[in-house]
Amino acid sequence: MSRTVFCRKYQQDLEGLDTPPYPGPKGQDIFDNVSKKAWQEWMSHQTMLINEKRLNMMDMTARTYLSEQMEKFLSGEEYDAAEGYVPPSE
Repeated sequence: MSRTVFCRKYQQDLEGLDTPPYPGPKGQDIFDNVSKKAWQEWMSHQTMLINEKRLNMMDMTARTYLSEQMEKFLSGEEYDAAEGYVPPSE
């Protein structure tokens, strides 16, 4: 049986992650307060930001930027999108 959490992004009870995504308090906070759906959406958005903005993950500035964007995304605040990105039509 899957566990549920009250998702910070969607403000409703949804399926939670199986394990914390990071070690330490930040990972535990995400594990306790972010749904699997929101985390999977963040992972896709993060990949798009890295690719479209050509972020170098060896650069501390890029990692800090992504961390800030993750906090905004998972909290339901406004976050950066890739310029010129058009989602595929269904």
